[in-house]
Amino acid sequence: MLAALLWLAPWPAGAAGGGSLMLDALTWTEVRDRIGTGYTTVLIPIGGTEQSGPHLVLGKHNQRVQVLAGLIAQALGQTLVAPVLAYVPEGQIEPPSGHMRFAGTISVPEPVFEAVLESAARSFKRHGFKDVVLLGDHGGYQSSLERVAARLNREWAGAGCRVTALTEYYRAAQTGHADLLAARGFGKAEIGLHAGLADTALALAIDPTGVRRDQLAQAAQGGQALGVQGDPRRASAELGQLGVDHIVDASVAALRRHIGRHIGRH
Repeated sequence: MLAALLWLAPWPAGAAGGGSLMLDALTWTEVRDRIGTGYTTVLIPIGGTEQSGPHLVLGKHNQRVQVLAGLIAQALGQTLVAPVLAYVPEGQIEPPSGHMRFAGTISVPEPVFEAVLESAARSFKRHGFKDVVLLGDHGGYQSSLERVAARLNREWAGAGCRVTALTEYYRAAQTGHADLLAARGFGKAEIGLHAGLADTALALAIDPTGVRRDQLAQAAQGGQALGVQGDPRRASAELGQLGVDHIVDASVAALRRHIGRHIGRH
């Protein structure tokens, strides 16, 4: 739960306007003034509404990416966080494929998803942001993020605004966290690829209310028939915090490389 609270730290004394780093918690004049004082980086957190077994809520990705984006923005400095995009490609609707085979999952066509991302990025460019970062928490649309960034960067060459598809964020959440767990003796099958130990531990660190602890055994026993790849039974907030710290550190380091300029700290 600590991770979920860190980005809510008080705004420095004397700062103008509202104290949040979340764009939709600010007024338009507060955003204008932030941009004017150097807040020219904006993160677009992208989640997804999908099944994650009987023990994790459908909004797992949305909860996770909002908190992690806030922590990244806080560590990076001079950065705001856009509202989470919760409607993403999750498989074919008719006949259902992928996560759409499980109740509650929401899917949108890939071209629609990419058009929304492009429009959001164009909006931020119009308002004066110089760096737009696509922060995707789900593996299924990473190629879409890269395509959108490439298209807009070609179009905007020399225009003073750049889009970054931060694939390092997703790699840190998947392989980086898994490597940390493996180093502590957990096996690949237990760590899992979806709704297993790693996924569940991150959820416990970020928002434990999204985990149904009484369903952990059923999730492990049901396996892929219940949408689970891995074994969540030994997950803990402490193991999840390893992932939180790694994801934030790796993402901030990657953004400093990509953006290629100094960003001040709060």
